Amino acid sequence: MRIFKDITFEAAHCLPNVPPQHKCRNLHGHHYRVRIEIDGPINPTTGWVVDFAMIDAMAQSFLTQLDHHYLNEVKGLENPTAENIAQWILDTLRLTVLKIARVTVFETPNCGAIAE
Repeated sequence: MRIFKDITFEAAHCLPNVPPQHKCRNLHGHHYRVRIEIDGPINPTTGWVVDFAMIDAMAQSFLTQLDHHYLNEVKGLENPTAENIAQWILDTLRLTVLKIARVTVFETPNCGAIAE
């Protein structure tokens, strides 16, 4: 079974490695949505793979560093593209007890990146 939980946060960033005329080189912000997907068997007693509240608690491992922060100042996110943010969050969550299958970062409602 695969379950998912969406988490949101607000943050600012700029992309330092794009051409000077690119709009994303300028400081700007996003309302990010992060989808955390977890694989596992359904527990026959609880009927869950894992309690969604546990996912919320584990998400604090990255939210405290990202929510309402300037992402370029976060260690490992000096070039905070959607791709790099997704991989950074996946790496952070894999340090927890949950079996993370995939992390999707929606930078806007229409675009994002998936780390597996």
